[in-house]
Parts: sequence; structure tokens; C-alpha cells
Amino acid sequence: MIIRRARIGDEKGIAKVHVDSWKSTYKNIVPEEYLNTLSYEQREVMWKRGIADNNPIFVAEDFGSIVGFATGGKERSAKYEEYEGEVYAIYILKEYEGRGIGKRLFNQVVNEIVGYGMNSMIVLVLEDNPSIQFYEALGGTKLDIVEIEIGGKKLKEAIYGWTTIEADMF
Repeated sequence: MIIRRARIGDEKGIAKVHVDSWKSTYKNIVPEEYLNTLSYEQREVMWKRGIADNNPIFVAEDFGSIVGFATGGKERSAKYEEYEGEVYAIYILKEYEGRGIGKRLFNQVVNEIVGYGMNSMIVLVLEDNPSIQFYEALGGTKLDIVEIEIGGKKLKEAIYGWTTIEADMF
């Protein structure tokens, strides 16, 4: 298993992981009608732009196939001022979960955030997401719960924070 920075050409694999992960992880959480609208092609365009803009996107590659990805950077909402960084997304194909890939991807994003001179971060995760325990196991503290809407359904999103982060801490 190789963890590396995404490059042009990876967008198709990242899009597949993104869409397939949403459909498996959020089944019975997010409305099925919304999940059915997710498109590989739309996600490819989005990820190609992100890679071209040199955004910090990392992939997990197994025998030439992308099986997971993660990205992060500056905290986006400005609501949690004491937290400088944010893990924006981390997704792994269902059949690759439980192998330590998520932790390796998470650590790579943390290293990037620390490299920007930030020393704290948050992550937002749907409260009904079974992977929420992943963030708790990594020492995240629940800071807040906010209500969001996806596909016309109101959902709760938990915000986890780390007041101190450092390179290779996970």
C-alpha cells in the first residue's frame, strides 16, 4: 500500500472512491435519491481541478488502484477560531477499511497542516456515520453538533477537534 500526493490522472480513481464510499457509508443515512444523483464524471471534474490547483490531496494506492483519499488545509468556517486546520475529507473503499489506511491518510493530512504552520485542527463528520469512532480513537474531542441538510433531509454533523497536533503524531 502506497500513500502519496495525488497527481493529474488520479481524478478518476479518487472520484470512484468518493462516490462508492458515499453510497456504502451513507446508505440509510442520506436519502437514496440523493445518493443516486452522485456522478463519477462530476466528481472527476472536481478532483481534477483540486489536483491542478495543487490542493493537498493524498491517495492510498494498492497495486495501481486508488482505494482511498484524504484532503485538508485551513479551517473553512471561521466558527472555530482556536482551530487553524481542518481535515476536509477522508474516504476509503469499504473492502479496504480496517487495514490502517485511514490512519495513514489522516496522518499525511496532519503533516501537511503542520507544514503550513498550524498546530490545531478539526474534522466534521455525520453523527450517524459508523466511522465516527475513528476520530474518537485518534483522540478527537467533540466540540459541537450542527444541523445540516443533504438531499432534503436534516442531519447532525459532529465537529471533533485537536488542540495540539504535530507531524507524525498518528
